[in-house]
Formats: sequence, C-alpha cells, structure tokens
Amino acid sequence: MPLTTMLLRQHGLAVTAQRLAVLRAVSDRAHSTADDIDRAVRAEIGAISRQAVYDALSVLTDRGLLRRIQPARSPARYENRVGDNHHHLICRTCNRMADVDCAVGVTPCLTAADDAGFEIDEAEVIYWGRCPECVAAASVSSGDGKRTPRVRHEPGDTALDPEQPGSGAKRHQKQAAREEKNQHG
Repeated sequence: MPLTTMLLRQHGLAVTAQRLAVLRAVSDRAHSTADDIDRAVRAEIGAISRQAVYDALSVLTDRGLLRRIQPARSPARYENRVGDNHHHLICRTCNRMADVDCAVGVTPCLTAADDAGFEIDEAEVIYWGRCPECVAAASVSSGDGKRTPRVRHEPGDTALDPEQPGSGAKRHQKQAAREEKNQHG
C-alpha cells in the first residue's frame, strides 16, 4: 500500500484521487501556493474544481498531514514537513523559500521575553534576505552586490509599538516631545 494511502487512513480520512493528488503535488513542490498546487493536480488528474483542491488542502492541513505557512505579504504556502519546529528562509527578490532547522538542543525561539502566561509549543520564524542566486545576479549587475542589512519592523513589534506592554516607544515619544518643547520654549 502506498505511503500516502496509509497516511490518509491513519488520520481517519477517506482515500480519494483528489487528496492523493494534492499530497503528491505538495510533496513534489514544497512551499507551493494553493494556485500552484491546483495547477499540478489538474495536470495530473484532469477535471477537478479549484474548490475541491482548496478543500483537500484545508482537510489535510487540519489533520496534520500538511503545514500551512503564511509569510507577510505572500499567499499561503504548503509543505508536508510536519511534526518539527523548523523555520523558513525567504528571498526578497525571487520569493524562493527554503527550510532551516531550529537551533539544536535548546530552542530559543520558544522562549519568549514575556510569555503572558501562555504555554508556548510552536514558533514561526521567517528569515528574510536574498538567496545565493539573487545575490550573485545583483553582484554581477551592480559590480559588488554588497548591501547594508536592514531591519524591518512590523506593527506589533514590541520595541516600536506604543500599544504593546514593555514597549520603549511611548517613553521615546514622551522624551522627543520634551526635547522639542525645551528647544522651543
């Protein structure tokens, strides 16, 4: 019995051509979007509705056979590497995504500065940068390819969000207002 058939049965799911095709598509193309998976499944089994592919992705994700990843400003992506706490690298230029293992031994990503009483069992860490091919292409086109690293802060970043407890942003805003007042008054 093929492994995918056994996996479906072990998770209490009916074995259907659609689910098998979706599992194969994700296995062959890790980190694909639902649209990419839909195209691959259609190429393999022919007539299937987009909704059937989305439904299969949803069921397979809910049952733990697939993992859904939602990077910022990107459509959801799917992979069949489940059951571990690994992270991802994403190229800002070409959107290539690669797996990166979590730190061996201690898992610093699971130790939050303030866990607010939560029992943390998973962390989603995404490293953004450029893949080797895009770095090489930029190096050829610009002459050296060196770039100053930058830090991207998003709403909710504790250090910058005045609404977050422990943020230095409110203190910084007050100090800036005092300095401006002293300069003008």
